[in-house]
Amino acid sequence: MANEIDYSRITGAEQLYERMSYLNLGNGSQTEVEKVLRLTNQIKPFYNLMMKYDCALAEVRTKLEVFNKELSLRNNRNPFESIKSRIKTPVSIYDKLTKKGYEFTVKNIEEQLSDIAGIRAICSFEDDIYMLADCFKKQDDIVVLQEKDYIANPKESGYRSLHLIVQVPIFLTEEKYYMKVEVQFRTIAMDFWATLEHKMKYKKDIENASTITEDLKFSADLINQLDRRMQQIRQKIDASDYKETWLKNTTEEIEAQNATKVIISDEIEKHSKKKNVKD
Repeated sequence: MANEIDYSRITGAEQLYERMSYLNLGNGSQTEVEKVLRLTNQIKPFYNLMMKYDCALAEVRTKLEVFNKELSLRNNRNPFESIKSRIKTPVSIYDKLTKKGYEFTVKNIEEQLSDIAGIRAICSFEDDIYMLADCFKKQDDIVVLQEKDYIANPKESGYRSLHLIVQVPIFLTEEKYYMKVEVQFRTIAMDFWATLEHKMKYKKDIENASTITEDLKFSADLINQLDRRMQQIRQKIDASDYKETWLKNTTEEIEAQNATKVIISDEIEKHSKKKNVKD
């Protein structure tokens, strides 16, 4: 998630200059976006919209953290390795709308873009991704607008991830809004590959670009094999733990078994005595 900003670190101030100076983007981008917002009288509406997206992120993050706590207690392991969130910067939003052919307005931001607010959930194993995504989609206040499974159907580059575009309600003092949030589910290996690939693909004038593309695809395939192998190992460990638990007897069961052994021994001894008497 490029061009990220943590709006939770900026509280209270509505002034554009303070927020834009925090971005420290340089190259005149701050000034350009500031001019557009001021000329169109959209400064307050823009940051009011960003506040709503930030609240939506908090709602989704809370849901995922609840899953993590419940499943950690139930399964004795955390399904999530980490949960990251971000809101696109004003400059990034401006660029994306421009590329799509839309004017930089609050209305177009809300209606034409679906990834302003984004959460990336890094999971331990591939099957955790599908289990957690299914649990998330079943929440009665979540509306799934779009789902793209790049794990079952990887991109040509080798990129793998499960993407959901959802609407989640936020409750303000006097109003209720449904806000769009993009949720990405990846394993540690998928995230490792995607992060490095993202850093490298913006390099200009690369020699042997086709060879590098092939190498990245090959690396993605290797990482996929590693993910599957680690999942198989975990399944073997889980099966072993289940078997040990199934075979393990409680204190009451052990006492009952010992009592049964005593009874059987007594019966055998009585039977032997009777037989000796007859003989």
